[in-house]
Amino acid sequence: MSALSHLKVLDLSRVFAGPWCTQMLADFGAEVVKVEQPGSGDDVRYMGSELKDAEGKRTGERSSFLAMNRNKRSITVDFSHVEGQRLIRRLAERSDVLVENFRVGTLARYGLDAPSLMALNPRLVYCSISGFGQTGPRRHDPAYDAIFQAMSGLMSVTGEAEGKPSLVGYSSCDINGGLYAAVAILIALNHRDNGSGLGQHIDLSLLDAQIASMSHLVMNHLVSGEVPRRHGDASAINCPWQAFDCVDQPLMITIGNNRQFNILMRLLGLDDLVSSERFATNATRQQNRDELIVRISERTRNYLAAQLQEQLAVAGIAASPVYDLPRALADPQVVEREVVREVQHPRAGRWPIINNPIRLSDTPASYSSAPPLLGEHTEELLQEILGLDGSECARLKAQGVI
Repeated sequence: MSALSHLKVLDLSRVFAGPWCTQMLADFGAEVVKVEQPGSGDDVRYMGSELKDAEGKRTGERSSFLAMNRNKRSITVDFSHVEGQRLIRRLAERSDVLVENFRVGTLARYGLDAPSLMALNPRLVYCSISGFGQTGPRRHDPAYDAIFQAMSGLMSVTGEAEGKPSLVGYSSCDINGGLYAAVAILIALNHRDNGSGLGQHIDLSLLDAQIASMSHLVMNHLVSGEVPRRHGDASAINCPWQAFDCVDQPLMITIGNNRQFNILMRLLGLDDLVSSERFATNATRQQNRDELIVRISERTRNYLAAQLQEQLAVAGIAASPVYDLPRALADPQVVEREVVREVQHPRAGRWPIINNPIRLSDTPASYSSAPPLLGEHTEELLQEILGLDGSECARLKAQGVI
């Protein structure tokens, strides 16, 4: 039995953060019903590279949707229509969790907001994921991941030291927000099932989540009053902790304490730095960073990256070449852990996915179904959950409700 197979999740979310959250629950067995707009569906269905079948033919399915929506079933419902609102209410009455990421106030116009649906189902855990949260002067504003990278301060510490602020190379705010939402849902369910018997409303702001995710960097500012700067590939708090050029490619080397520093210096033939008070502690190494980095770089340029990494590993020093994605996925460690695996897709046949990194000994993640085609399960779900017959489904379809 899967860990979350007892849960029924109604997923009204779109794009990244909400679907990432509900996929996390689905991987561990939750029954997730993904509600989409008839005819168009989730915006993310049109983002990313197109999946092709074994013969190289186009399938119409896009990589971004595939990344966020496995193990779900898709139903199309137009809830701007009164009949559609009625269907959503009936589905919510039979759900443990509802996840939505509409602009604040949107679902209230249709009577599908948290107070309305929790009045029908007091056990419902209703999770609202929004850019700025349910309160505050910007709560109604639209925004995407890049806005939260900018507002949170993340961009201000990303990029080369003398360069301009830079985006992180993926939608980090959406992914962080989705993970926080999944944790919040499980906390609320635990409280319901082991205490109150009641659900609750979760107000998850992507801006809040990204600032929280910067954890030690934010705390360093609050403690010291200093404004963090960009350091490129170097750490703001440890030294040496950055990529160093080798003969063939850069090698990331990370030193976490004085013992490791001394080992590295001896390995590189820089014994004179071990006895120098100017490099005796992390604090003094930070103060004399420029000189130290030059001395280390002079030595690393004489090594092949793999050669130096092997020597450092034997010495107990963490290091890695700076991979691109193909090399990352081909690394023997990644291959051994089966980070990439294959599942069956209705249009493409066998296709690759990235394993859920949470590994439970007794109730592991499972991958029972590919991301659904738009509206693939509409009639099946309406008959299974709500008991509608074929003629009723045909009527709703004729009216454009489903």
